[in-house]
Amino acid sequence: MSTPESICPLSVTPLDSLQTPHSGYHWTGSGDRFFEGWYFRVTIPEVRQSFAFMYSIENPSGTVPYSGGGAQILGPDDSYFCRPFSDVNQFWAWTDRLGLGHWRSTPKSQSMTDSKQLSPQFLRPKVFAQHISEGYQATATWHQGSFISPIDGCSISWQYTIQPRYGWGSSDKPQQSTAGWLSQFQIFEPGWQILMAHGFASGWIEWKNCRYTFQKAPAYAEKNWGRSFPQKWFWVNCNAFEEDADLAITAGGGRRRVLWWMEEVAMIGIHYRGRFYEFVPWNSHVHWNISPWGRWQMSATSQDYEVELSATCDRPGTPLRAPTRDGLVFCCRDTMHGRLTITLRDRRGHVLIKASSTLCGLEVGGNYWDSPWVG
Repeated sequence: MSTPESICPLSVTPLDSLQTPHSGYHWTGSGDRFFEGWYFRVTIPEVRQSFAFMYSIENPSGTVPYSGGGAQILGPDDSYFCRPFSDVNQFWAWTDRLGLGHWRSTPKSQSMTDSKQLSPQFLRPKVFAQHISEGYQATATWHQGSFISPIDGCSISWQYTIQPRYGWGSSDKPQQSTAGWLSQFQIFEPGWQILMAHGFASGWIEWKNCRYTFQKAPAYAEKNWGRSFPQKWFWVNCNAFEEDADLAITAGGGRRRVLWWMEEVAMIGIHYRGRFYEFVPWNSHVHWNISPWGRWQMSATSQDYEVELSATCDRPGTPLRAPTRDGLVFCCRDTMHGRLTITLRDRRGHVLIKASSTLCGLEVGGNYWDSPWVG
């Protein structure tokens, strides 16, 4: 049985120096259209596999259509699992830091006393494992969950700790908003924030009768929120490089709404040996050439540096769902098995980073993918 002492919502907290802006939950209680989504990934280089956990909550007021939540998992060899949450009242999230969870079913203990004590909130790991048959909870330093496949009855469960290495910015400086300081005013649709560009995960993931254990495996986390997804977008992310374990790269672009007009933007962010190299529209020229699937090419030039990256994938990728005005529907395609090469130089031509990986995350999403997108 649980006791008040076994329910400790602040027992797992992030390192304050690495907490990024927008780490907390953004919903203000309004009944208007709203979504928020989170992405957590662990890459296990020894077995050449990654696990990506994607959580979302839509219209949490419950007063507008398509209200509910979802958990999607991209597993070994880009296999896919999805579980919906129809009850928004079983969702919880912290507003001042990263912390969220959702229960799909009532607690295992059916006593009235335990049911009251187990209202949706962060639980000590043992209490969660004992009482929550299907659901998840995640913070900046802990991630745990369990689901049962309604198709074959197989279970998917995981528990691991996270040691953040990089947020979004240099290690010795305040962490930054991914979309710049204007993102605090919610003029962009959607908002996008890298929560942890690089970290190390230790624990286990059990995927349909196969258990994967790992120590200091590369980990990553990001989120988005707002009233709508971009019309079109792409994404490149990797923090599992053979050449250097202290290298992390996130790049992406989209056609998004800004107040009453649409704009096309892209960025590249690199964390390496304590430093942050940022290529964004307000300090760099960023170029991209993205195929509907199979090839992602980007380059950028700032006052001091220039970067080139090229990613390819010969796998078909896996369709994923994303929050839309019609609910959580298939509208993007992902792989965790992309091939990436990247080169960073200073403006004098000296090579600072030259690295490659075959464990790169790649994505395209939205509409208008009839031809390559050049920007």
